[in-house]
Amino acid sequence: MMKKMSIPTSKTSLVLFLCQIISALDVPLDLSQPPTITQQSPKDYIVDPRENIVIQCEAKGKPPPSFSWTRNGTHFDIDKDAQVTMKPNSGTLVINIMNGGKAEAYEGVYQCTARNERGAAISNNIVIRPSRSPLWTKEKLEPNHVREGDSLVLHCRPPVGLPPPIIFWMDNAFQRLPQSERVSQGLNGDLYFSNVQPEDTREDYICYARFNHTQTIQQKQPISVKVFSTKPVTERQPVLLTPTGSTSTKVELRGNVLLLECIAAGLPTPVIRWIKEGGELPANRTFFENFKKTLKIIDVSEADSGNYKCIARNTLGSVHHVISVTVKAAPYWITAPRNLVLSPGEDGTLICRANGNPKPSISWLANGVPIAIAPEDPSRKVDGDTIIFSHVQERSSAVYQCNASNEYGYLLANAFVNVLAEPPRILTPANKLYQVIADSPALLDCAYFGSPKPEIEWFKGVKGSILRGNEYVFHDNGTLEIPVAQKNSAGTYTCVARNELGKIQNEVQLEIKDPTMIIKQPEYKVIQRYGQVSFECIIKHDSTLLPTVTWLKDNDELPDDERFLVGKDNLTIMNVTDKDDGTYTCIVNTTLDSVSASAVLTVVARPNPPFDLELTGQLERSIELSWIPGDENNSPITNFVIEYEDALHEPGVWHYQTEVPGTQTTVQLKLSPYVNYSFRVIAVNKIGRSQPSEPSEQYLTKSASPDENPANVQGIGSEPDNLVITWEPLKGFQSNGPGLQYKVSWRQKDVDDEWTSVIVANVSKYIVSGTPTFVPYEIKVQALNDLGYAPEPSEVIGHSGEDLPMVAPGNVQVHVINSTLAKVHWDPVPLKTVRGHLQGYKVYYWKVQSLSRRSRRHVEKKILTFRGNKTFGMLPGLEPYSSYMLNVRVVNGKGEGPASPDKVFKTPEGVPGSPSFLKITNPTLDSLTLEWGSPTHPNGILTSYTLKFQPINNTHELGPLVEIRIPANESSLILKNLNYSTRYKFYFNAQTSVGSGSQITEEAVTIMDEAGILRPAVGAGKGYSEILFATSPVMHTVRPTFYKVQPLYPRIRNVTTAAAETYANISWEYEGPDHANFYVEYGVAGSKEDWKKEIVNGSRSFFVLKGLTPGTAYKVRVGAEGLSGFRSSEDVFETGPAMASRQVDIATQGWFIGLMCAVALLILILLIVCFIRRNKGGKYPVKEKEDAHADPEIQPMKEDDGTFGEYSDAEDHKPLKKGSRTPSDRTVKKEDSDDSLVDYGEGVNGQFNEDGSFIGQYSGKKEKEPAEGNESSEAPSPVNAMNSFV
Repeated sequence: MMKKMSIPTSKTSLVLFLCQIISALDVPLDLSQPPTITQQSPKDYIVDPRENIVIQCEAKGKPPPSFSWTRNGTHFDIDKDAQVTMKPNSGTLVINIMNGGKAEAYEGVYQCTARNERGAAISNNIVIRPSRSPLWTKEKLEPNHVREGDSLVLHCRPPVGLPPPIIFWMDNAFQRLPQSERVSQGLNGDLYFSNVQPEDTREDYICYARFNHTQTIQQKQPISVKVFSTKPVTERQPVLLTPTGSTSTKVELRGNVLLLECIAAGLPTPVIRWIKEGGELPANRTFFENFKKTLKIIDVSEADSGNYKCIARNTLGSVHHVISVTVKAAPYWITAPRNLVLSPGEDGTLICRANGNPKPSISWLANGVPIAIAPEDPSRKVDGDTIIFSHVQERSSAVYQCNASNEYGYLLANAFVNVLAEPPRILTPANKLYQVIADSPALLDCAYFGSPKPEIEWFKGVKGSILRGNEYVFHDNGTLEIPVAQKNSAGTYTCVARNELGKIQNEVQLEIKDPTMIIKQPEYKVIQRYGQVSFECIIKHDSTLLPTVTWLKDNDELPDDERFLVGKDNLTIMNVTDKDDGTYTCIVNTTLDSVSASAVLTVVARPNPPFDLELTGQLERSIELSWIPGDENNSPITNFVIEYEDALHEPGVWHYQTEVPGTQTTVQLKLSPYVNYSFRVIAVNKIGRSQPSEPSEQYLTKSASPDENPANVQGIGSEPDNLVITWEPLKGFQSNGPGLQYKVSWRQKDVDDEWTSVIVANVSKYIVSGTPTFVPYEIKVQALNDLGYAPEPSEVIGHSGEDLPMVAPGNVQVHVINSTLAKVHWDPVPLKTVRGHLQGYKVYYWKVQSLSRRSRRHVEKKILTFRGNKTFGMLPGLEPYSSYMLNVRVVNGKGEGPASPDKVFKTPEGVPGSPSFLKITNPTLDSLTLEWGSPTHPNGILTSYTLKFQPINNTHELGPLVEIRIPANESSLILKNLNYSTRYKFYFNAQTSVGSGSQITEEAVTIMDEAGILRPAVGAGKGYSEILFATSPVMHTVRPTFYKVQPLYPRIRNVTTAAAETYANISWEYEGPDHANFYVEYGVAGSKEDWKKEIVNGSRSFFVLKGLTPGTAYKVRVGAEGLSGFRSSEDVFETGPAMASRQVDIATQGWFIGLMCAVALLILILLIVCFIRRNKGGKYPVKEKEDAHADPEIQPMKEDDGTFGEYSDAEDHKPLKKGSRTPSDRTVKKEDSDDSLVDYGEGVNGQFNEDGSFIGQYSGKKEKEPAEGNESSEAPSPVNAMNSFV
């Protein structure tokens, strides 16, 4: 069975994978091999004295190894100590402390030995020490009395523990004491004060020591500090509290963390800075802690040795200290010895190379015994850090130990030499399946073993050649690496291992999968608080892989909140709050790869209100306001709005004061006297305005005389003998003090008069009486209060009251420009007579009568106003051929003056309006009657009418245009000699001597059949003018050239119905684009059921509805598809009642069929006789008429026998056969005959009306009038009976 393995794509996973492969190259456990230590306790092993001590030692080998221990260099006999046991099949010791043993009794250095017949492996020296957490020694602590500004050190001196404790300072309430640049804890646990302040006074400075190993905390006695103040406080330059002196030294081991510390005293508090003399601080490994008082360098190396200088500086000076750092190194491996598997007669080497500072010494052991005293082996030679093996034999198998040591530590490594003769074996399972992502590395495992070491070769496919080249990487452990696997890399790969003892092969399978991709990544979103936001994460993946999508917020799981909705390819957050702000990551995992994409969500909102408003710098006319901004809620504050309240004059009402940019938090405000101010601030960002801040404290300004006078002072008389002075009163805060009043002063302009003044209060108007009419005055209004007057006000000019003008304009003249426009002139009136502000002139004009009708009507005066001192104006919109009157008046602020004498003028004739109506009636085969009304606005004397008309065919092409001039006194005419069943378009307008007016148009159709149409009686045309116009005979035989004209809009009109018992014929007229597709909708009248729809075949204009219910009222309408749902109006019809005679279909009776066959035979014989006579040259009545007329298709048929009849003037209006009737405005094509009425000729007694629709009642009179409905079994096609345009 094929085993499946997914190869990860990341570099980290690749390294781990290779490490697993390397570890898999060990000697298989079914083969003989020396022991190998697989697990052991750390070298420095601190144990909890309250728990059992477990010293680990695990090893493997074949045969399984036995274990022994030494303690402090001598054999440790565990059988003699009841508290010590060794785990079965293991070398791990368990020392029972919990049942009476003491951990201190087992302190020492332990070493484990694992041994079998092929050698012995040893563990490190394991130093066992129990942890210690001793109590603080008793000491008497005196209170610390310190002068303000002096430095202070509170010593902790914790007890020595194993391991050392963690130190921190707290108070009696177990709250950590706050630390800062001024107060901080040193590396030794002491608390340093650079300078003390009065707030440092307290009696509960307590140092705590936490021993993590035993999970205990020891407490020192509280220390009391009392700070006394002396004025003034003396500032001091920096002095180092630690380290002391100017230089010191520090030794640190390679790989450890280097911590350097400088704490300084001084006032102001000094600032610490670090530099490395002659070099730079390592960029990525340097950190500053404890307010830059501690320099931290991680993972130090010999290159970090050197002099480090700390500099403490304040405004009074600086001090520095140089720490000389030396980095030493315990031994570390350069090349550790590795297990060696050799076959008999082979050569090999064990190499042990290490480095350190100082350089370590190398020593070798064989099976745990120094090699110098170990049994001799002729194949072995020691050369310093290397052992050389030559021509080894099976007895050469052993475990060798390399020890590298210096004063800072040691390294011990076991490496065995195992001499075996084994054919190759492949440890990787057969047919293993590897799956990788395209364009990623593929690693195909071929773990092998053999002695001598086998050679490995790879093949692809069943008969493939050996793999070589740059596209493959062959690892020493047998692994084949394809650095960039493509789709064509998939397939079967074969690994072959061979040595001199044999050969073996193994096949593995490789599948290449499409990578997982996020094709629509989440995008950065800015959302307002309480809104809704959605992140998309649309993925594309290999169809054989099952992806899982996980969403994270700030690299952690999503909150457990129902507002977070995780969909198939999105994440939606409802009702967003501030805490939802952060980075959202979509992670897509499959068994082979993982992709992710992140987006930031920024939640914005209106800013929080400012707070802590403070008033400073209070002056009489200004004050400084400062505040602290509230949270801007991720949208920068653009500006602050400052408002004020005047609690003295308008309590509770806030007014706008000013606004400042969002970067400013203070503002200087101008103040007015006698106002009790309080202020508030509103922050503004792009989202909106914050809530107002809490009001500031109140500030009452002192009173003063007013700074300003009332604005908008005016003087306007309300009567001819007064002057009304008005002004805008000052607002409360503008009064500047109590007792606000106004001094109102006036005097007549240009007259040497003194000022007249009054003082008023609580008003904004004063009336001066007894003034001359419309005289200019100088006016001023001054504010005053109990403390004095405002500055001298400026003067304004006003006028006393106006009176009506005294005279009318003279010399009024009218110049008529055209029939609708006139210009009027007049002389201006003297300004003294206006007695007020001249506003302009008004022209009153009105129509007296129309000259064409000589009839008076209600007079409607019109008024035109011409502003200013104009002396002319235009009168538009006059009616032509009319008599008008006008007069002119002058206007001032009081009103209008007297009117000028009425002036009469007349307008000339103009073109007439359109006729009031055009109606076309009485259609016949070749004539139409036109009636019209004269124009509503003749605009002169009518001289004539003009009628133009032309035929239109059913494709809306226009024929030749005919024009007729009609006398003006006519109101109707009859047009004759028209084509039958033809649509005509008429254009009609009126004329005066000036020209033609606008026209109206109409359309009408001559009928195709006059059956049932009453001819007018003799003298019936009285009152009509019968106009005959000559047309060429060619007009009826030669079809004219037409010009294509599209109708202005589609319409369906004249929908008519002819109903029988179970069917109805629907016909209509259509105007619109060609090739319309019609449909008929119908339903029971008054019913709420949906309309039923029938599609009309082709573009015909009639349709037969079948399957109707007898005696039922139906509604029907016609529509055209593709014309925006255009439909006709509804029509209602009723089917006839069911009749008993309908129960027998005469057409299916045998006697009727025989009769019809006999009639058909007689007609055939008659036609043969006629044909013979024609060939002999004989004439018959129809032939004579055919010779005289060009179109035989319009000849009628006799009603009695169906043969052709004589053509005579008396028979011009006989109807056509019933079976050939079609609507008069359409040409029925042959293919349209499928739905003609011949299918329903049985029992029909009716005819078509003038618009071509079928009328008349269906009845059951077939037995009484058999000739009417059974003239032929098949009616003639309508095409043969209709003349139309093509």
